[in-house]
Amino acid sequence: MTIAPAALPDDPAALKRIITAMAQDAVNAQAEIAKLKFQLARYRRAEFGPSSEKMSREVEQLELAIEALEIDQAERLTIASPEAAAVIESALAAQKPARRPLPEHLPREEVVHSVDHACPSCGGALRRIGEDVTETLDYLPGRFKVIRHIREKRSCRTCDTVVAAPVPDHAIPRGRAGAGLLAHIAVSKYDDHLPLYRQAEIYAREGVILETSTLSGWVGATAAALKPLVDALAVEVMACDSLHVDDTPVPVLAPGTGKTRIGRLWTYVRDERPFAGKRPPAALFYYSPDRKGEHPRAHLAGFRGVIHADGYAGFNELFAGNRIAEAACWAHVRRKFFDVHAATASPIAKEALDRIGQLYAVEEDIKGRPPDHRRRERQQRSKPLAEALAAWADETARRLSRKSELAAAFRYMRGRRTALGRCFDDGRLALDNNPAERALRGIAIGRKNYLFAGSDAGGRRAAALYSLIETTKLNGLNPQHYLTDVLSRIADHPARAIAELLPWNWLPANLAGAAA
Repeated sequence: MTIAPAALPDDPAALKRIITAMAQDAVNAQAEIAKLKFQLARYRRAEFGPSSEKMSREVEQLELAIEALEIDQAERLTIASPEAAAVIESALAAQKPARRPLPEHLPREEVVHSVDHACPSCGGALRRIGEDVTETLDYLPGRFKVIRHIREKRSCRTCDTVVAAPVPDHAIPRGRAGAGLLAHIAVSKYDDHLPLYRQAEIYAREGVILETSTLSGWVGATAAALKPLVDALAVEVMACDSLHVDDTPVPVLAPGTGKTRIGRLWTYVRDERPFAGKRPPAALFYYSPDRKGEHPRAHLAGFRGVIHADGYAGFNELFAGNRIAEAACWAHVRRKFFDVHAATASPIAKEALDRIGQLYAVEEDIKGRPPDHRRRERQQRSKPLAEALAAWADETARRLSRKSELAAAFRYMRGRRTALGRCFDDGRLALDNNPAERALRGIAIGRKNYLFAGSDAGGRRAAALYSLIETTKLNGLNPQHYLTDVLSRIADHPARAIAELLPWNWLPANLAGAAA
């Protein structure tokens, strides 16, 4: 979390104490990383002995724990003030691995940064006296390259003033990773679900040796650089009048225990495409350390409208007033009857499925039509079907044993009758909550690879990057191309115009320049 300057004390001694404490925290984190690396080295030596499968799992857990700590540290360093960052970096300098030269075998691309030929001080002619060269490792799909930034240096023949081309903007401060490489690492981690230590192994096969700690630092700095864009996305999503809401568990490492606890990732999806709405689709993710209802209440504090949800009791307080209404999910109802039919071949469950299927047949006919048309068709065709289904459910449920799974399916449907019927009176609403479930599908798949988030900070960082990547995909964009361009521009992009970089407004730099 960034500390607002106004919140800092004016007393120099107090400021020194704050910076010293930050530096000590960084040193402590580095010591914890060193401890985990020692354990990792010991496990690796024993990896192929008895119980090697269990040992391999523990090695993976240690790799991910180290990765999470290093990314947390990098993100804190990125958002610190330059003065505080310098103190923290000096405290860590002795413990950092030495920076290797970039591999000689990689192709080089030179970018020359020129200076004017007239002295800014006196107007005299400048003569070339040398250059400064900075090398940045970048990545194009399928290959690495090194970009050599050559900054001309000239001196004035009249007054000896030395003028150099300005340092080019980098996506992250104090880094030498190009925007393409940063985007590739982020997309590989948060969309392809490749942990950083596995990425490091892949790069090593191409002759590029990058320490996992280096990759961790780049990911943390990337997340910090993109934070203004994620904040702008959140404002946009919460300004609409209907959202799809869902959550999924995510294991989180419990510090000092070697075990995991269960956190949650929440998604809030805006998707107006089914009713030809003007707003583009977007997905916003939040992380919380547990599933208490206070978290969605905080996320939706500024929202007013309808949320599509799955009946989670934590939402009940949201519906107590008139600010937020609930639209329940017919897909959840159908799933409960499907499970019963798959297990028992119940003819009653089959009839429930057929009746619900008739509602979805109407939805196929009105997909993409304007809200008024959808409401009219639902009133004429869907609402009578839903009312007949409700009457049949009331009659049938009375004949069932309350302990049966089929009775439980009927109770679920009958208990949400009002919320299930809300979509028939509003053409903007959907029949189900599938957009939110689709947004969470990639996370559920990725859990098998990354095992857990390393910390609550890691969960929040993942939520931020999931938000950008999923929104990019919903708008038909390639997240690698999008993030590469945005990271190359965001460092000097005006804060007041940050909305220009949101996926649905985004134009690649060359097209944006032409438009201007």
